[in-house]
Amino acid sequence: MTLKELEKQILALNPTDKAEIMQMLTQTLNYGSQGIKKTPGVCGGDACVGNTRIPIWSLVNNRHLGMSDASILEAFPDLTAADLVNAWAYADAHPDEISAAIQENIEIML
Repeated sequence: MTLKELEKQILALNPTDKAEIMQMLTQTLNYGSQGIKKTPGVCGGDACVGNTRIPIWSLVNNRHLGMSDASILEAFPDLTAADLVNAWAYADAHPDEISAAIQENIEIML
């Protein structure tokens, strides 16, 4: 089965079945993930991936600049696909925080 064929089948499912699939996938991706943490004094207290100094805003900004998840994982070899899933979920849940952090850090660079 190709990814395109699977996509068609998933899109045809009812919302309950889609939610169950998402839950199954999330459980398999979360294995080995370090979660998202905010540590005072680390990266200005911004949300980072687990025990790293990789801020979520930076990953989101890379995505805005056109990087694919595969490219981001290549650029950050210590990250896992589960880390990105958690990062995107965090960013989706805290859009104002992430936007403000991106803006603040862009201003610092200029």
